[in-house]
Amino acid sequence: MNSFSEMNECFSEPIRVTFLGTGTSIGVPVITCDCPVCTSTDSRDKRLRTSVMIEIGPHIFVIDCGPDFRIQMLRERVGNLDAVFFTHEHRDHIAGLDDIRAFNYVLNKKIDIYGTKQVMDAIQTEFPYIFSCTRYFGAPQLTIHYIENAPFTVQGVEIIPIRVMHDKLPVTGFRIGDFTYITDASFISESEKEKIKGSRVIVLNALRNSRHVSHFSVQEAVDLLEELSPEAAYLTHLSHFIGLHEEVNRQLPDFIQLAYDGLVITV
Repeated sequence: MNSFSEMNECFSEPIRVTFLGTGTSIGVPVITCDCPVCTSTDSRDKRLRTSVMIEIGPHIFVIDCGPDFRIQMLRERVGNLDAVFFTHEHRDHIAGLDDIRAFNYVLNKKIDIYGTKQVMDAIQTEFPYIFSCTRYFGAPQLTIHYIENAPFTVQGVEIIPIRVMHDKLPVTGFRIGDFTYITDASFISESEKEKIKGSRVIVLNALRNSRHVSHFSVQEAVDLLEELSPEAAYLTHLSHFIGLHEEVNRQLPDFIQLAYDGLVITV
């Protein structure tokens, strides 16, 4: 683990993390639902699809761009984008890719996107007009970067991938300095946990209170976070089944909170 200690000593820039969305694949409120969460007037109970923005010095990275990407960028008044990192290929994590073209127009540059070959192959299948040899005029201009389960560098920032499982689907989490972000996980191997240990802040998915085949439940996430022992942790990718934000927060250990859309933390 010496490599992680050395990395953190050299990581001098503060990391500013904005939770762009903290909801599950159908968001909260859910269409047609009149449960207490979906009808709540607490803004923290209204959740767009899960994504975060990471700011390090002048650099801005986004992890996943789902169907709410455009709204999220407008809400946070984002004026620059250096790269998008993809955790996996499900549509609630990639469906906003077309809206990257606004950055192309205004900034006059291509946007770098990073993901495993499996994810990038799926993206090219979902958005063939972006990647065709005869490029459609007005399509997003992107530069694909394939990643494996090994550290890589973007704009001088070292990114450490963490391989987790979403039932049988591989998903990539990311560690940047003392910050680790993992969504859509139901299993993390012991070897991958070693990459997370020592993180001051961990974000982890917790879909609902009952068990689920492809997501951690709240209790499973709490148990894992107590094992990893960060200074602070935030739960994300939350469904309406999880309960009201204010009530659930009171029941969590002191170092764990539910994330909510628009929450900003500094690591």
